This record gives sequence, C-alpha cells and structure tokens, in this order.
Amino acid sequence: MTTSGTDLVLELREVTRVHGGGANAVHALRGVSIQVWAGELVAIMGPSGSGKSTLLTLAGGLDEPSEGAVLVEGRDLGTLSRSELAAVRRRQVGYVFQDFNLIPALTAAENVALPRELDGMSARRARREAVRALAEVDLHDLADRFPEDMSGGQQQRVAIARALIGDRRLVLADEPTGALDSTTGEAVLRLLRARCDAGAGGVLVTHEARHAAWADRVIFLRDGVIVDETGPPAQVESLLGLGAEQ
Repeated sequence: MTTSGTDLVLELREVTRVHGGGANAVHALRGVSIQVWAGELVAIMGPSGSGKSTLLTLAGGLDEPSEGAVLVEGRDLGTLSRSELAAVRRRQVGYVFQDFNLIPALTAAENVALPRELDGMSARRARREAVRALAEVDLHDLADRFPEDMSGGQQQRVAIARALIGDRRLVLADEPTGALDSTTGEAVLRLLRARCDAGAGGVLVTHEARHAAWADRVIFLRDGVIVDETGPPAQVESLLGLGAEQ
C-alpha cells in the first residue's frame, strides 16, 4: 500500500465532538486523529459509548465536529456548502447504517439506485448498476421486493449494496454484519475487503475480533479517545481488554 498524499482518503485532525452543554455535556470524541489510506480497511473497536458510531457519522459528513477537521480526499467537509456536502456523500462516501435506513416505499433495486439517480444518472442505467450491486450481495432475485417483505439480514445486504454502488472512494460500515448469519456475514466482509483492495478506503466499526481480523489496522477507542492502535490484527483478541466489548 502506497501512502502518497493523493492516496489519503480520510483524515480526522484532532476531532472533538461534544453533545449538549454545561453540566450535561457529553464528550463523545476527544481530540481524535486518524488517517485512512486508499486500499486500507481500518477496524474501530471499543465498548458501548466509546465514540465509535460518532466517529463514523463525522467521517461520513452526517455530523460536524465541535473542534478539529474531517477531510475526505483532501476536502475539509466543514468548508463545504450543503449541496457540496450532499454531493460528496452521493459520489464518494458509501455508508452502511446499523439500522439499514432503507426507504420503505422503494424496492430493493430502487433503494440501491437512489444515490445514482440523485446524482443525475438515468433511471434505467441506475437500475442496471443496482441489480449488479445486489448480485454482489447475492440478492439479485429480490430486486423488486420492498423492505417490509425482506428479513433483517436481507435488508442489511440491500443497505450494503447501496453503500457500494458506483465508484465510492470511502466506505463506512457500522456493525454491517449485525443482522446476518455467520456465513453471510463473512461474505459481506469479504466484499468490503475486496472493495478496499480495489482502491477504496474503508472504516469498519465492530465489536468482534474475528471481523476486525479482516482489517489492516485496528484502532481501539475508550471514552472518546484512542487507547491503542495495532497493525495487522493477528493479536486482536489479546488486546480486547484495552476497550473492545466482550
């Protein structure tokens, strides 16, 4: 993996996020700095309340830091207009939400195609891309099914297909295997790994060491700060005491 400036996909610079104020203020992140390079999958581990999901929402431009900066491919998200930020989320960032975030009134294919259509692609071409993305997660036969007619695992795979459609340079996944059986979960992680190997940068929030083992690096959070960072996660299980859930 090269690490020239042009290959830096995501950077958090001394990012702090405080919710609320005064005596009720909650410091979700405290001065966190992270770099994610093209071709790299980074796993984030830590107990509930450690700031994992907050980090992901900031990286995806869904929230703003109280202090510090978030850069995607060198662009400071805090300097972008609302329309520019929306374009970054449509074109450059794929986000797999923990609760799927599918639109009930749209079919699986329509949900997956939506970011491409919002970006100006014709409905026909967007559907073709969506069907291919669904095939990647073994759901091509459910393209015309609505979310309410799918299992939780199937809905999660639709959400993953939506995150991977197009040429996304940054893929953010918040517990993407939570609703899946072990076999399907491994297939999804293999897909995320392949997308990173093809040149994207990826951030995977997980509490399972066997899932973190797919990553190039593992970062442990506790109380909003990085408490440890390790390279290839061969010894992840021995480090779980530093903050990962048991």
